[in-house]
Amino acid sequence: MLNLKGHEVNPALMVIDMQNGFISKGGSYDLLGMDTSHYQSVIPRVARLIELCRKIGMPVFYTQAVREKSGIDLLTNYHRILPKAREERIRKRPICIRGTWDADIVDDIKPGPDDHIVVKRRDSAFHDTEMDVWLESLHVDTLLFCGIDTSICVETSLREAFNNGYDVILISDATASGNRKHFESTLEIVRDYYGLVMSIDEFSRHLPQKPQQRSK
Repeated sequence: MLNLKGHEVNPALMVIDMQNGFISKGGSYDLLGMDTSHYQSVIPRVARLIELCRKIGMPVFYTQAVREKSGIDLLTNYHRILPKAREERIRKRPICIRGTWDADIVDDIKPGPDDHIVVKRRDSAFHDTEMDVWLESLHVDTLLFCGIDTSICVETSLREAFNNGYDVILISDATASGNRKHFESTLEIVRDYYGLVMSIDEFSRHLPQKPQQRSK
């Protein structure tokens, strides 16, 4: 349990889509000519946040966005009016195909034996996944969000978490977007409508000095 803003909460950390295909040199985004430097720069801060949470026994959940090699689950099979940029990326190159290096979590923040990996097919960590069931089993009521992309999968997951009844916190310096304007917009939206926005240092001031016993 943590005390945040005068309330006792039972939190978990959500690490969103920190995968080679989006971040690493030689990954799909890099090979498509996209600038991944913003994503790469946030890795050390995400690593620091994960370590802080592990030290106090907070559950850590990683999401892993995957696609099938057959293409059966591509957005272009369902949507006819996708934004042009997104449709062109999908048609040019398969991204994060299940079972490939592209889909793996980057080496610097690999999940540990006590962490949890949730495979997702869409932007939200909750859409057709086990996430709610797993969180309920641990009596989690508050979710911290980090990872990429701030204004797409992070924000989508955070909004759905809020609408599912969780309190939400966005760790501002442990998330990144390819578009600074979109990044700032998400931070403003979260502050105004959904929950708390904190830096890692701000969040660390609320942490106990010793591992906490999970609520039963």
